[in-house]
Amino acid sequence: MGKIIWLASYPKSGNTWMRAFLHNLMRDPPEGYDINRMGEFSLSDSTAFWYRAALAGKSPETWTPEDIAGARNPAQQIMTQATTDNVFVKTHNAMVSYLGKPLICPEWTAGAIYIVRNPLDVVISLADHYGQTIEETLKNMADPGNVTIPNQDIVYEVHSSWSLNVQSWTTQPAPWVHIVRYEDMLNNPRKVFAKVAGFLGLKPSTARLDRAIQRSSFDSLRKQESEKGFRETSPKATRFFRVGKAGQWRDVLSDAQVEAVVAGHKEQMQRFGYWPL
Repeated sequence: MGKIIWLASYPKSGNTWMRAFLHNLMRDPPEGYDINRMGEFSLSDSTAFWYRAALAGKSPETWTPEDIAGARNPAQQIMTQATTDNVFVKTHNAMVSYLGKPLICPEWTAGAIYIVRNPLDVVISLADHYGQTIEETLKNMADPGNVTIPNQDIVYEVHSSWSLNVQSWTTQPAPWVHIVRYEDMLNNPRKVFAKVAGFLGLKPSTARLDRAIQRSSFDSLRKQESEKGFRETSPKATRFFRVGKAGQWRDVLSDAQVEAVVAGHKEQMQRFGYWPL
Protein backbone atom coordinates (compact mmCIF):
# COMPACT_ATOMS: atom_id res chain seq x y z
CA MET A 1 0.00 0.00 0.00
CA GLY A 2 1.28 3.45 -0.94
CA LYS A 3 -0.35 6.85 -0.94
CA ILE A 4 -2.20 9.05 -3.44
CA ILE A 5 -0.59 11.16 -6.13
CA TRP A 6 -3.35 13.57 -7.08
CA LEU A 7 -3.89 14.56 -10.71
CA ALA A 8 -5.76 17.73 -9.93
CA SER A 9 -7.31 20.53 -11.97
CA TYR A 10 -10.41 22.58 -12.50
CA PRO A 11 -12.55 20.68 -15.06
CA LYS A 12 -11.55 20.86 -18.74
CA SER A 13 -8.03 22.00 -17.99
CA GLY A 14 -5.98 19.07 -19.31
CA ASN A 15 -6.38 16.47 -16.58
CA THR A 16 -7.31 13.68 -19.01
CA TRP A 17 -4.41 14.56 -21.27
CA MET A 18 -2.04 14.29 -18.30
CA ARG A 19 -3.52 10.93 -17.35
CA ALA A 20 -3.11 9.66 -20.89
CA PHE A 21 0.53 10.74 -20.96
CA LEU A 22 1.30 9.01 -17.67
CA HIS A 23 -0.46 5.83 -18.78
CA ASN A 24 1.56 5.72 -21.98
CA LEU A 25 4.82 6.61 -20.24
CA MET A 26 4.57 4.05 -17.46
CA ARG A 27 2.98 1.21 -19.41
CA ASP A 28 4.80 1.92 -22.73
CA PRO A 29 2.33 -0.16 -24.78
CA PRO A 30 3.06 -1.09 -28.40
CA GLU A 31 0.41 1.42 -29.47
CA GLY A 32 -1.53 4.21 -27.79
CA TYR A 33 -2.99 3.22 -24.41
CA ASP A 34 -6.74 2.60 -24.68
CA ILE A 35 -8.45 5.74 -23.36
CA ASN A 36 -11.36 3.61 -22.14
CA ARG A 37 -9.04 1.62 -19.89
CA MET A 38 -7.51 4.54 -18.06
CA GLY A 39 -9.55 3.64 -15.00
CA GLU A 40 -7.38 0.54 -14.64
CA PHE A 41 -4.36 2.76 -14.07
CA SER A 42 -5.66 5.92 -12.41
CA LEU A 43 -8.68 6.26 -10.16
CA SER A 44 -11.26 9.01 -9.73
CA ASP A 45 -12.04 10.34 -6.28
CA SER A 46 -15.68 10.94 -7.23
CA THR A 47 -16.43 7.29 -8.04
CA ALA A 48 -19.17 6.08 -5.69
CA PHE A 49 -17.51 2.66 -5.32
CA TRP A 50 -15.03 3.97 -2.76
CA TYR A 51 -17.79 5.47 -0.67
CA ARG A 52 -19.92 2.34 -0.75
CA ALA A 53 -17.06 0.61 1.02
CA ALA A 54 -16.59 3.48 3.45
CA LEU A 55 -20.33 3.74 4.14
CA ALA A 56 -21.02 0.01 4.33
CA GLY A 57 -24.49 -0.66 5.67
CA LYS A 58 -25.96 2.54 4.23
CA SER A 59 -27.85 2.51 0.96
CA PRO A 60 -26.44 5.05 -1.54
CA GLU A 61 -29.95 6.46 -1.96
CA THR A 62 -29.81 7.60 1.67
CA TRP A 63 -26.36 9.21 1.60
CA THR A 64 -26.38 12.83 2.72
CA PRO A 65 -23.77 15.48 1.89
CA GLU A 66 -22.56 15.07 5.47
CA ASP A 67 -22.20 11.31 4.98
CA ILE A 68 -19.99 11.86 1.93
CA ALA A 69 -17.93 14.52 3.71
CA GLY A 70 -17.30 12.16 6.61
CA ALA A 71 -16.50 9.24 4.31
CA ARG A 72 -13.82 10.99 2.25
CA ASN A 73 -11.01 10.09 4.63
CA PRO A 74 -11.77 6.36 4.79
CA ALA A 75 -12.60 6.33 1.06
CA GLN A 76 -9.19 7.82 0.24
CA GLN A 77 -7.53 5.30 2.52
CA ILE A 78 -9.28 2.54 0.57
CA MET A 79 -8.00 4.08 -2.70
CA THR A 80 -4.42 3.70 -1.43
CA GLN A 81 -5.03 -0.03 -1.13
CA ALA A 82 -5.76 -0.39 -4.86
CA THR A 83 -2.06 -1.06 -5.56
CA THR A 84 1.03 -1.91 -3.57
CA ASP A 85 2.64 1.37 -4.65
CA ASN A 86 1.46 4.96 -4.86
CA VAL A 87 -1.75 5.39 -6.86
CA PHE A 88 -2.77 8.17 -9.25
CA VAL A 89 -6.17 9.67 -8.45
CA LYS A 90 -7.93 12.28 -10.58
CA THR A 91 -9.71 15.09 -8.77
CA HIS A 92 -11.48 18.32 -9.67
CA ASN A 93 -12.04 19.19 -6.03
CA ALA A 94 -10.57 22.34 -4.60
CA MET A 95 -8.09 21.64 -1.82
CA VAL A 96 -10.35 23.00 0.89
CA SER A 97 -12.58 21.74 3.67
CA TYR A 98 -16.28 21.22 3.05
CA LEU A 99 -18.85 20.62 5.76
CA GLY A 100 -15.98 20.62 8.23
CA LYS A 101 -13.99 17.87 6.48
CA PRO A 102 -10.99 18.14 4.12
CA LEU A 103 -11.63 17.17 0.50
CA ILE A 104 -7.98 16.18 0.08
CA CYS A 105 -6.75 14.25 3.11
CA PRO A 106 -3.05 14.92 3.84
CA GLU A 107 -2.44 11.63 5.63
CA TRP A 108 -3.15 9.68 2.42
CA THR A 109 -1.35 12.11 0.09
CA ALA A 110 2.13 11.57 -1.38
CA GLY A 111 2.05 14.38 -3.93
CA ALA A 112 0.06 16.17 -6.61
CA ILE A 113 0.30 17.38 -10.18
CA TYR A 114 -1.93 20.42 -10.67
CA ILE A 115 -2.82 21.54 -14.20
CA VAL A 116 -3.97 25.12 -14.74
CA ARG A 117 -5.50 26.49 -17.95
CA ASN A 118 -6.54 29.96 -19.08
CA PRO A 119 -10.11 30.44 -17.80
CA LEU A 120 -11.00 32.24 -21.02
CA ASP A 121 -10.56 28.92 -22.83
CA VAL A 122 -11.89 26.81 -19.94
CA VAL A 123 -15.27 28.53 -20.09
CA ILE A 124 -15.72 27.51 -23.74
CA SER A 125 -14.77 23.86 -23.22
CA LEU A 126 -16.79 23.62 -20.01
CA ALA A 127 -19.92 25.09 -21.58
CA ASP A 128 -19.72 22.51 -24.36
CA HIS A 129 -19.07 19.67 -21.90
CA TYR A 130 -22.07 20.47 -19.71
CA GLY A 131 -24.38 21.63 -22.51
CA GLN A 132 -24.65 25.11 -21.02
CA THR A 133 -24.52 28.63 -22.37
CA ILE A 134 -21.37 30.67 -21.90
CA GLU A 135 -23.26 32.90 -19.46
CA GLU A 136 -24.35 29.93 -17.32
CA THR A 137 -20.80 28.62 -17.25
CA LEU A 138 -19.36 32.02 -16.37
CA LYS A 139 -21.70 32.12 -13.37
CA ASN A 140 -20.64 28.65 -12.20
CA MET A 141 -16.94 29.42 -12.64
CA ALA A 142 -17.33 32.50 -10.44
CA ASP A 143 -19.29 30.70 -7.70
CA PRO A 144 -17.15 29.77 -4.65
CA GLY A 145 -19.92 27.41 -3.59
CA ASN A 146 -20.07 25.51 -6.88
CA VAL A 147 -20.78 21.84 -6.05
CA THR A 148 -21.73 19.19 -8.61
CA ILE A 149 -24.87 17.07 -8.48
CA PRO A 150 -24.24 13.43 -7.45
CA ASN A 151 -25.87 10.34 -8.91
CA GLN A 152 -25.70 6.58 -8.30
CA ASP A 153 -22.23 6.39 -9.85
CA ILE A 154 -20.49 9.50 -8.57
CA VAL A 155 -20.45 11.58 -5.40
CA TYR A 156 -20.50 15.35 -5.47
CA GLU A 157 -17.38 17.34 -6.28
CA VAL A 158 -16.61 20.76 -4.80
CA HIS A 159 -15.18 22.68 -7.74
CA SER A 160 -15.62 26.06 -6.06
CA SER A 161 -14.78 28.95 -8.38
CA TRP A 162 -11.99 28.71 -10.93
CA SER A 163 -9.93 31.20 -8.94
CA LEU A 164 -10.41 29.50 -5.58
CA ASN A 165 -9.71 26.08 -7.06
CA VAL A 166 -6.44 27.30 -8.55
CA GLN A 167 -5.53 29.29 -5.45
CA SER A 168 -6.20 26.38 -3.10
CA TRP A 169 -3.67 24.14 -4.87
CA THR A 170 -1.01 26.65 -5.88
CA THR A 171 -0.77 29.65 -3.55
CA GLN A 172 1.34 28.01 -0.86
CA PRO A 173 4.46 26.66 -2.61
CA ALA A 174 4.99 23.05 -1.60
CA PRO A 175 7.57 20.55 -2.88
CA TRP A 176 4.87 17.89 -3.11
CA VAL A 177 2.79 19.89 -5.64
CA HIS A 178 4.04 20.16 -9.23
CA ILE A 179 2.24 22.86 -11.21
CA VAL A 180 1.81 22.64 -14.99
CA ARG A 181 0.22 25.12 -17.39
CA TYR A 182 -1.94 23.58 -20.13
CA GLU A 183 -0.53 26.06 -22.62
CA ASP A 184 3.02 24.88 -21.90
CA MET A 185 1.91 21.29 -22.44
CA LEU A 186 0.85 22.41 -25.92
CA ASN A 187 3.83 24.60 -26.75
CA ASN A 188 6.71 22.59 -25.31
CA PRO A 189 5.51 19.07 -24.48
CA ARG A 190 8.94 17.46 -24.24
CA LYS A 191 10.18 19.98 -21.66
CA VAL A 192 6.94 19.91 -19.63
CA PHE A 193 6.45 16.17 -19.61
CA ALA A 194 10.13 15.52 -18.88
CA LYS A 195 9.73 17.68 -15.76
CA VAL A 196 6.58 15.74 -14.81
CA ALA A 197 8.52 12.49 -15.12
CA GLY A 198 11.34 13.94 -13.03
CA PHE A 199 8.90 15.08 -10.34
CA LEU A 200 7.69 11.47 -10.11
CA GLY A 201 11.26 10.20 -9.80
CA LEU A 202 11.26 8.69 -13.28
CA LYS A 203 14.11 8.85 -15.78
CA PRO A 204 12.68 7.62 -19.09
CA SER A 205 14.84 7.45 -22.17
CA THR A 206 14.27 10.17 -24.75
CA ALA A 207 12.69 7.59 -27.06
CA ARG A 208 10.25 6.38 -24.40
CA LEU A 209 9.34 9.95 -23.44
CA ASP A 210 8.72 10.87 -27.07
CA ARG A 211 6.55 7.77 -27.60
CA ALA A 212 4.41 8.67 -24.61
CA ILE A 213 4.03 12.25 -25.82
CA GLN A 214 3.07 11.17 -29.34
CA ARG A 215 0.63 8.48 -28.16
CA SER A 216 -1.11 10.92 -25.84
CA SER A 217 -1.19 13.85 -28.26
CA PHE A 218 -4.53 15.53 -28.90
CA ASP A 219 -4.70 14.06 -32.41
CA SER A 220 -4.07 10.55 -31.08
CA LEU A 221 -6.66 10.88 -28.33
CA ARG A 222 -9.24 12.38 -30.66
CA LYS A 223 -8.64 9.60 -33.20
CA GLN A 224 -9.29 7.00 -30.51
CA GLU A 225 -12.48 8.75 -29.46
CA SER A 226 -13.68 8.92 -33.07
CA GLU A 227 -13.03 5.22 -33.61
CA LYS A 228 -14.35 3.71 -30.37
CA GLY A 229 -15.92 6.51 -28.32
CA PHE A 230 -14.86 7.64 -24.87
CA ARG A 231 -16.78 6.65 -21.77
CA GLU A 232 -15.99 9.95 -20.04
CA THR A 233 -17.67 12.05 -22.73
CA SER A 234 -20.60 13.97 -21.32
CA PRO A 235 -24.00 12.92 -22.72
CA LYS A 236 -24.55 16.63 -23.40
CA ALA A 237 -21.45 16.94 -25.60
CA THR A 238 -20.70 15.51 -29.03
CA ARG A 239 -17.07 14.73 -28.16
CA PHE A 240 -14.66 14.98 -25.23
CA PHE A 241 -11.53 15.92 -27.17
CA ARG A 242 -12.97 18.98 -28.87
CA VAL A 243 -10.30 21.45 -30.07
CA GLY A 244 -7.15 21.09 -27.99
CA LYS A 245 -5.85 24.58 -28.67
CA ALA A 246 -5.04 27.69 -26.69
CA GLY A 247 -6.47 31.12 -27.44
CA GLN A 248 -9.78 29.96 -28.95
CA TRP A 249 -11.50 32.54 -26.74
CA ARG A 250 -10.38 35.30 -29.10
CA ASP A 251 -12.73 33.98 -31.80
CA VAL A 252 -15.57 32.82 -29.56
CA LEU A 253 -16.12 35.12 -26.59
CA SER A 254 -17.68 38.56 -26.77
CA ASP A 255 -15.95 41.57 -25.23
CA ALA A 256 -18.46 41.49 -22.38
CA GLN A 257 -17.76 37.79 -21.71
CA VAL A 258 -14.00 38.40 -21.69
CA GLU A 259 -14.50 41.29 -19.27
CA ALA A 260 -16.60 39.04 -17.00
CA VAL A 261 -13.86 36.39 -16.84
CA VAL A 262 -11.16 38.95 -16.11
CA ALA A 263 -13.29 40.71 -13.50
CA GLY A 264 -13.83 37.48 -11.62
CA HIS A 265 -10.38 35.93 -11.95
CA LYS A 266 -7.85 38.68 -12.62
CA GLU A 267 -5.56 37.92 -9.67
CA GLN A 268 -5.01 34.26 -10.51
CA MET A 269 -4.87 34.99 -14.24
CA GLN A 270 -2.08 37.46 -13.58
CA ARG A 271 -0.15 34.89 -11.52
CA PHE A 272 -0.09 32.47 -14.43
CA GLY A 273 0.49 34.89 -17.28
CA TYR A 274 -3.06 35.01 -18.63
CA TRP A 275 -3.45 38.73 -17.91
CA PRO A 276 -2.79 41.34 -19.22
CA LEU A 277 -4.33 39.89 -22.36
